[in-house]
Parts: sequence; structure tokens; C-alpha cells
Amino acid sequence: MKIHKKTINIKSTTQVEFIDITDRVSEVVEDSGVRTGQVLIYSPHTSASVIINHNESMLIQDFMRVLYRLVPINDKYSHDIFELNNNNKSDGRSNGHSHCKSMLLGVSETVPVEKGKIILTEKQSVFLVEFDGARTRDVIIQIIGM
Repeated sequence: MKIHKKTINIKSTTQVEFIDITDRVSEVVEDSGVRTGQVLIYSPHTSASVIINHNESMLIQDFMRVLYRLVPINDKYSHDIFELNNNNKSDGRSNGHSHCKSMLLGVSETVPVEKGKIILTEKQSVFLVEFDGARTRDVIIQIIGM
């Protein structure tokens, strides 16, 4: 059994952004030497997510519309009030909505690896979903297998 881990950095440019990281994940898997196993793609952040879905611009607009409807930015989040009232080391962002969106989508995905390649269909892409940008995020890619 072999375990290979690499952390990649992703820079977001807007507050909410779907960033396709499929090629970066594929590259790490191919460089790992693992032929059969699985890859875990994990965001160690509480206001960003990792998902698998179709990379189509109109669909991404639909995702954003649904997320804004479910978790509106301008709602009153207790987290934001807590941060302001307790003089926490906040960067001034009201980001309660970001944490709630991340909770809905999750922070990781696991994908099979066969013949040294990730197994996704032609319509599937791996995304880092930023909810509190613009900033730099880490994504941990861990491959386990033989």
C-alpha cells in the first residue's frame, strides 16, 4: 500500500467562485505512481468546499443562484455578530453565509483511481468552491493505493 499526499494552492478572485481543479488533481495522481486506489480531495477550510459536478457556465450560474437563495449573504448570521462583539481576529468579513454554504456542500470528495488516472466521466469536474474570496486556499490531495 502506498500513500502520496500533496497540498496545492488555489487563488480565488471573487467572493463566490467555482474553480475547476480537475487537471491539478489528475497531475498529482499521475505523479504519485499509484495505479489502483482512490484519491481524496480535501479543503481544510470552513468557508470553502470541494465538489464534483459538470463544468458548464450556465449550470454554474444555476448553482450560484440556488446557493444565494438557500443561504443569502444579507441575512443576519449569529457568527458575524459574535465575531464583531468579541473582538476576534477577524479580517472584517461578515462570512457566516460562507460557513453555512460550505456545510451544505461539504469539504471533500473521494474518487477511484484506475491505471494511474482518476475515474471521472467526461461531464464531471472537480471544483474548489470559494465562498469567502478573494484569497488563497489550500487543497490537500491524498492518494492511497498500489
